[in-house]
Amino acid sequence: MESEIIKAARVLARDAQRLPFGPPVSFVYNPLLYAREPHEEYLARYARPGARVVLVGMNPGPWGMAQTGVPFGEVATVRDWLGIAGKVGAPPRWHPRLPVTGFQCPRSEVSGRRLWGLLKEHYGTAEALAQDLFVSNYCPLLFLDGGGRNLTPDKIGAADRTLLYALCDGFLRAVVTALRPQWLVGVGAFATARIRAVLGAVPEMSVRAAGILHPSPASPRANRDWAAQAREALLAQGVW
Repeated sequence: MESEIIKAARVLARDAQRLPFGPPVSFVYNPLLYAREPHEEYLARYARPGARVVLVGMNPGPWGMAQTGVPFGEVATVRDWLGIAGKVGAPPRWHPRLPVTGFQCPRSEVSGRRLWGLLKEHYGTAEALAQDLFVSNYCPLLFLDGGGRNLTPDKIGAADRTLLYALCDGFLRAVVTALRPQWLVGVGAFATARIRAVLGAVPEMSVRAAGILHPSPASPRANRDWAAQAREALLAQGVW
């Protein structure tokens, strides 16, 4: 039987695919559709009701979730530690600088390697992780401009953001309803702000919000022992 979170993810994938996006967006990748098989395997195995913590990222990275369908989905980690595999197709339109080759992708996503590396160090095994924590993403879509540069969701047009955020807020509420976590932890300022906005709009959700620095190598702070900073923040906020 399909879990409630898989059903919610399918609705999100379908509705997000229907959204029109204007400039500066030229290409939209929806891995919930073309990488549905590994994405749903990940949800089935790791999105467990009763998870105490949900880490919430921003949106798919070009060499991570865009390739594997798993949030922060660095290929080697997804395949070898999480044990996730599956068929990956391609978006209807893609930029030649960013092809989707799935689990054959030769590049390693630094953000994913850092985040999953911290979780592997803390929990030891993927099974122990699944007992306590789930990693999700706020937005399911990757956006590129005409030159193939990554656009984060806050950089798309204002009207487009309004429609997109409504869908993403709904999915985050569905994650909370399905998993009943004690904590939502934003990975980066954007995700943390969206968590607080969603929880503020639905005060009856008895979930606490926290945040950690995003592990992107584009951040000078993140390049100074990101794992130690993230661990310290999680301990200081009472999440770990």
